Amino acid sequence: MTQRPDTRVAIASYEHGVARRWGRAIRDDILVHGSKLGLSVRDDLSAQHEWQLVGQEGGVYAAGIGGALTGRPVDLLVIDDPIKDRAQADSPTYRERAWDWWTDVAATRLAPGAPVVLILTRWHEDDLAGRLLAAEDGHLWRVVNIPAQADHDPIKGEVDSLGREPGEYMQSARGRTRAQWEAIKVRSGSRTWASLYQGRPAPAAGDIFQRDWWREFTSPRWIVRDDGTHIAPGADEVCMSWDMAFKDTDGSDYVVGQVWARYGLELFLLDQVHDRLSFTATCAALRQMAAKWPQATLKLVEDKANGTAVINSLSRQVSGLVPVEPDGSKEARARAVTPFIEAGQVWLPAPEIAPWVGGFVNEAAAFPNGSHDDQVDAATQAINRMLLAPILAGNLIVDATELDDELDGYSISMY
Repeated sequence: MTQRPDTRVAIASYEHGVARRWGRAIRDDILVHGSKLGLSVRDDLSAQHEWQLVGQEGGVYAAGIGGALTGRPVDLLVIDDPIKDRAQADSPTYRERAWDWWTDVAATRLAPGAPVVLILTRWHEDDLAGRLLAAEDGHLWRVVNIPAQADHDPIKGEVDSLGREPGEYMQSARGRTRAQWEAIKVRSGSRTWASLYQGRPAPAAGDIFQRDWWREFTSPRWIVRDDGTHIAPGADEVCMSWDMAFKDTDGSDYVVGQVWARYGLELFLLDQVHDRLSFTATCAALRQMAAKWPQATLKLVEDKANGTAVINSLSRQVSGLVPVEPDGSKEARARAVTPFIEAGQVWLPAPEIAPWVGGFVNEAAAFPNGSHDDQVDAATQAINRMLLAPILAGNLIVDATELDDELDGYSISMY
């Protein structure tokens, strides 16, 4: 205000009352120290939520998320905690409300080049900050994150915002000791610690799926024939796994189709389709993937959302379509297959041969608190069928050549 007294500032928060308190605090500072600052507030426009400087265009207008800014040009926008708490953060309705307010109200009132400051607790990966950074112009934002405990990786050239060593806690204004920080970390749990204290909506290492559990292969495990088809030489089994969107127009759902190959007790993710597709485009994608990987005779399709309709539509065009009825919650199904991943039996392609794999790993690390779980659902469906189900069923492979007429000797191996 002292440098650019014509600056029209808007302050927004999850509710009008919180934003109004900020407006009142700034106004009262000017009322008390105005003579030193060279500023004064107009008597006829000095409400807590809206006031203006004497003889200037500048002032402050406060509004809650969802409140109106119609007819109010904004030269500086400060958004303080657009989400109130965990309950709101976990609600798609509240997250969508904050995003709609940004796109339809706030962003339309900004003057050209007007700065925006967003201050928030990263409760959820799909919060306002997450969507802004994922947007096409996300690179324009400068992110300042100060975690309670430094968790940067110097080997990767990362630097802590406070110049701390990895593992070092911030100096507590409340005088917390390291032991007290450690107690908070244990008590709060990985999800709360990651969001409230570290500024990340998901643990850096992952929650159910730890990032360092996945093994990586750097050379393609497939060959491409002259006709364009892909073959995984030596694979004991090749399978597709599909997770369908709920409806054609749902912008939040993805269609995911994955190709997995099993070599003994190890699984390799070879290919993936991951896109928002209409029903017609989904059918086309499945047909194309089936033609590309003829070795994948088994095609698992979750028998929910558009899955049932896709099976009915393609049953006479694509062979091996098998409906899968999900058993238990998404989280329960994920936890059931984590031992295979932790044991190093599940391999992902390196980014050099599959640029999309980073998105897969990030989604898995954020699960079950991330904004999307389509890739995770497809993966757990495949791992369940190819590694877990045979063990639970106790299936045996019997070498019939070693059976004699009296069946007094035979060899058995389990897969």
